Amino acid sequence: MAEAVQTPGGTLPATATGKRKTSVARVRVTLGTGQILINGRAYEEYFPREAHQLYARQPLEAANAATTYDIAARITGGGVTGQAGALRHGIARALEQIDPNLRSTLKRSGFLTRDARKKERKKYGQRGARARFQFSKR
Repeated sequence: MAEAVQTPGGTLPATATGKRKTSVARVRVTLGTGQILINGRAYEEYFPREAHQLYARQPLEAANAATTYDIAARITGGGVTGQAGALRHGIARALEQIDPNLRSTLKRSGFLTRDARKKERKKYGQRGARARFQFSKR
């Protein structure tokens, strides 16, 4: 277990929770070399699509901290895109704990805002959330 280290703005290791759709990411950020582990696997292996990898790394790139911190995350629920979004949200929240001066940069880029869009529920008397049953005139 890493010892708590006092930084100019906050403490390390920093822990945060990120959410997107039904995915939840519990993120732990420590000083290191830029290694990202998700559920015990390298993040390149966990997210094979480069689009998801870039999406999850965006807060680190915005903070110019891509090679400064190691990240260990536990992600549950949802699909791959939702999990990448939850990881991005969690990393941004943890970086804000480490250095509160990054808040304006992260907030301006939209990394601290929880994306509240979820699947809309199916309504009774309809085929889906918005789709109606086919109308028959006769």
